[in-house]
Amino acid sequence: MTELTHFIHGKHVSGVSGRTKGVYNPVRGEVTAQVALASADEVRTAVDSAEQAFGEWSRLNPQRRARILLKWVDLIQTHRDELAETLSNEHGKIFSDAMGDIQRGVEVVEFGAGAPHMLKGEFSHNVATGMDVHSLSQPLGVVAGITPFNFPAMIPLWKAGIALAAGNSFILKPSERNPSVPLRLAELALEAGMPAGTLNVVNGDKEAVDALVEEPRVKAIGFVGSTPIAQSLYSAAAAQGKRAQCFGGAKNHMIIMPDADMDQAADALIGAGFGSAGERCMAISVAVPVGEATAEVLREKLLERMNNLTLGPSLDPKSDFGPVVGADAKARIEDYIGIGVDEGAELVVDGRGAVVEGHPDGYWVGATLFDRVTPNMRIHQEEIFGPVLSIVRAADYEEALRLPTEHDMGNGVAIFTRDGDAARDFTARVEVGMVGVNVPIPVPISYYTFGGWKASAFGDLNQHGADGFKFYTKTKTVSTRWPSGTKEGASFIMPEGS
Repeated sequence: MTELTHFIHGKHVSGVSGRTKGVYNPVRGEVTAQVALASADEVRTAVDSAEQAFGEWSRLNPQRRARILLKWVDLIQTHRDELAETLSNEHGKIFSDAMGDIQRGVEVVEFGAGAPHMLKGEFSHNVATGMDVHSLSQPLGVVAGITPFNFPAMIPLWKAGIALAAGNSFILKPSERNPSVPLRLAELALEAGMPAGTLNVVNGDKEAVDALVEEPRVKAIGFVGSTPIAQSLYSAAAAQGKRAQCFGGAKNHMIIMPDADMDQAADALIGAGFGSAGERCMAISVAVPVGEATAEVLREKLLERMNNLTLGPSLDPKSDFGPVVGADAKARIEDYIGIGVDEGAELVVDGRGAVVEGHPDGYWVGATLFDRVTPNMRIHQEEIFGPVLSIVRAADYEEALRLPTEHDMGNGVAIFTRDGDAARDFTARVEVGMVGVNVPIPVPISYYTFGGWKASAFGDLNQHGADGFKFYTKTKTVSTRWPSGTKEGASFIMPEGS
């Protein structure tokens, strides 16, 4: 059986902890590889490597680093089909979705190649007689990213791309469920010209995460995962004096106004709710039609489309979505469907017990639809992370606006309407970090920032965009004076800009 190793200082390094975990193909429901789980000592070895590489990498001027990043992008694009197939086999998302996973990550690395501009400081001439002030943006040193199973390419590239562009060395701890793509990305980074140790990959579980948080040479931690772990990691990192940006769960609503194009809205809900089997932090899991008439029309259009969805193998081009990532995920999602029934929601389409011919052991959950869900139900309050869509009927616009605003999580939200005034009011008032107007999954383009509000994010800065460079750099401000030679004597007052 294949052994998946760590990648430290430019080489594959076998695990020495004696602990491994099976990597599954979720279509077949079988183990395809064993991945090594790092000990704290192995994490420290990776930190040693990154610390050693930092000096060489940070001394390269930003333009030279950018050239290497662009070469990395070229290599990723050259191998994109291979990467996408590997990603599909380990995650379960369909091939075209895996290609998008890679592409959205690559776009952030391309943005990172603008480091020469993004790292420019400020300069003020003659702030006082003969005195100038300028600022420098300097890398932090060794930084780390802890990334989730649902985007094995995109989020590692989001984290590493900006950190490396800013001159840091990077340690990636990817999900142990699907580590093959992150390992391959590190190989390609080395091939692109990054010095050995600039990008290390350490596979592991809680032991590796704790070691990264507790290691004093790791100056910043980036995390994407569940809200409880995000909050815990943020607190632990802050207690260690580290910078941290920790992104958690979501419960994303889509408001459908009576004037919306209902076919467009239904299509958007199908794709945003069931794409990638709902295993996206930006998936729409709550549809909020405004008014009973809107709800009835929407429900019928959703049913019509759900009857034509194809659940199937990830690499079958006929599949609309594939299996969920693991047996535990399947059990959790099916438990939530049972909870919804017990709470009194109307189960319109039941995805439990889904069968795909030829793959009896796959982790299949079919598209599921609840109607007449109320805000107090757990299936509305909690993130299910599966292909389960709930309809929460709102009597009017104000009630619809309150649902995402008052929810504990605030990652993404959308409104579908033809009314510009309603859309403008909604975007201004809704208490959510990312908003789409007739856009169901409002993931910002790479040069804007990605980040939720409330229990969806912990930290002051978002991912990628300008915030990414701010997070991975520290500002040094320099005041310079060149005396004319005239003796002035000692001064005992606070300097003033006058």
